[in-house]
Amino acid sequence: MTPTSSDRPRLAAPPPLVVAASVAGLQGLLFVGYAVLEIARTDADRMAMGATTSLFFLLYGLGLLLCGWRLVRLDSWARSPVVLAQLIQLGLAWSFWGPETWAVSVVLVVASVVVLAGLFHPASVQALADAPEG
Repeated sequence: MTPTSSDRPRLAAPPPLVVAASVAGLQGLLFVGYAVLEIARTDADRMAMGATTSLFFLLYGLGLLLCGWRLVRLDSWARSPVVLAQLIQLGLAWSFWGPETWAVSVVLVVASVVVLAGLFHPASVQALADAPEG
């Protein structure tokens, strides 16, 4: 019988992975907060747009929170959605680059680079490997 991830002893997540998961979780919390603010300021004239925007950001934020939590629990499946979210965020940062919004762009880039560096750090890759080396 081959060992599964549940048969392996639980290892502690390496610090780069914990940092990446924490930043992704913080991003998730910010998206959930934005969803709450969006629904709170939605009026009758834009009810459909406000509701769908809120629902999108709520689900996106909850997904990032879930993936961040599962990364700390060393579930390798959670890495792909977080990487995709960071790549989307890098594209979003590019669209914010301008004289009035450059600070937003810089924050988005720094957060994405920190998460991606943490996810692709050799210790994180080893911790999330499906088959342990040895």
